[in-house]
Amino acid sequence: MTNRHFLGLVVAVLALLVSAEVHADTVRPVSTYSIVARDSATGQMGVAVQSHWFSVGPIVPWAEAGVGAVATQSLVRIDYGPDGLDHLRAGESAALALTAMLAADSGREVRQVAIVDANGNVAVHTGKRCIAYAGHITGRGFSVQANLMADSIVPTAMAQAYRTATGSLAERMLAALEAAEAVGGDIRGRQSAAILVVDGKRHPQRWQGKLIELRVEDHPTPLVELRRLYDLQLAYDWMNRGDVYAEHSQWDSAAIAYGSAEKLAPQIAEIPFWHAVTLTAAGRIEDALPVFRRIFASESRWVELLPRLIPAGLLPVDSTALERILKTAGE
Repeated sequence: MTNRHFLGLVVAVLALLVSAEVHADTVRPVSTYSIVARDSATGQMGVAVQSHWFSVGPIVPWAEAGVGAVATQSLVRIDYGPDGLDHLRAGESAALALTAMLAADSGREVRQVAIVDANGNVAVHTGKRCIAYAGHITGRGFSVQANLMADSIVPTAMAQAYRTATGSLAERMLAALEAAEAVGGDIRGRQSAAILVVDGKRHPQRWQGKLIELRVEDHPTPLVELRRLYDLQLAYDWMNRGDVYAEHSQWDSAAIAYGSAEKLAPQIAEIPFWHAVTLTAAGRIEDALPVFRRIFASESRWVELLPRLIPAGLLPVDSTALERILKTAGE
């Protein structure tokens, strides 16, 4: 897009804001593509989004465990996110919630909003004055929506990718975003991306039940970076499972979990380090020694850190055992 074309777009946006009688402080011009979806097997719900706009994560995706998920975009009125969740929490369906909010918004024709509720019902609105190409496609438990796209095929590609992808809800939503980018995506390019996934069970506190909340604020290839962060989160999820197994002395299961974490993030020495510390604390120092040897050979900082864990109560060993461990650094 040339500077002249971009200036024309800005003027058009301002004209839309004035004609719609929309307060500027409730609007951000986030033109983008996104997906809202619910997994029928797990009850998980979520939103994934990519945009040529800085820090899209705090603006477009909204979700609450056991309640629903909302994407608010185009000339964004952020209120649709929290207000939509309020409607769903009160027992309204996705359709009723969206209808009520649109009726109260004089700028509805420049909005694009999609909602999925805890029962898998979907409602979506693409205003008549959203910047072309703008459109949406709904399916069982999901909606894909896009505006200011390079090609009208974007929603079709997203829907097809989501339907045919395998794996978790997050993985299928990421596949939908990647499919959009593969057929042209946003006509202006790319800048930021985000994914938010919550579980299907309602929690006492609204902030509880978030399973994934990842944001790429500014990046030349935000979807590549978002995928990297997602894989990294999976690694730390396995690490956390390993810790739980270790707390219950389920050492074989702990070893499998820690091993899975290391395979997903082999570049992060801290993962095997805490694995070795856990093994040592459990009295399995012989199993821990080769792990320490490998860590110390890769990064010497862990040699200096290890003795500091003893006063903190995280490494219950005597001086003889500590010497055995530290000796592996020179082997």
